[in-house]
Amino acid sequence: MPDAILYERPMPHGPAVRIRRTSADGTTPVTAALEVDRRAGTPRAGTGTPPPLMTAEGPSDAEVLARLQPYASSDSEVARLLRERGLR
Repeated sequence: MPDAILYERPMPHGPAVRIRRTSADGTTPVTAALEVDRRAGTPRAGTGTPPPLMTAEGPSDAEVLARLQPYASSDSEVARLLRERGLR
């Protein structure tokens, strides 16, 4: 199943940070994206796909999760990535 959520957490001010597998299940390499869903917790949650802040490839879900989770776990890293991409 493509677009599986590998990691998700709410930010203190409302949006959700998530790591989403973008490659089809069972394909190699596994590709995943780190993104911020600003619609989380609203009636419009789950519609559309936010732009990726980072992407990673690896041989497994665990590998890409290990590469992206340090950034996803830190509010300051997420804010930095949003600023660098002009999304905040």
